[in-house]
Amino acid sequence: MPVMKILKKNLAGEVTWQYDGVELQREENSITVEAFFNRDDTPFQEIVLKRNDRFVETFYTDKWYNIFEIYDRDDGALKGWYCNITKPTVIEDGHVSYVDLALDLWVSANGRRTVLDEDELDELGLDDLTKQKVYDSLQELDQYFESKNPPS
Repeated sequence: MPVMKILKKNLAGEVTWQYDGVELQREENSITVEAFFNRDDTPFQEIVLKRNDRFVETFYTDKWYNIFEIYDRDDGALKGWYCNITKPTVIEDGHVSYVDLALDLWVSANGRRTVLDEDELDELGLDDLTKQKVYDSLQELDQYFESKNPPS
């Protein structure tokens, strides 16, 4: 399976984080990769993100978000879904890149949804059209999780 370099970028197009993932599935408008959390154990919401937790990450070229399904490194249990609101992903040979738009949605394994980083979104100074895309995407994600049918 091909190894992909995942590139998270800011609005200026600068890479702010990068890591490797293994391609699991490729569709016309998406790619799903497997990656492992590469930071020290970090308390987050009601869980702890642990080094080597398994992330199954789906990136879309036609949607303004990505979805990370997170599994515990020790027992494989689903911890939840971390959804980044982003500009549509660019998939190229060996690379997956996205521009992060700050706003995030956390969905715990029990289905509880929490919107994160609204203050950071305000600091970006986005134009009205882009802000509308951000909130439309958040609403779309909310509907997917409300229906208990996360996008595939």
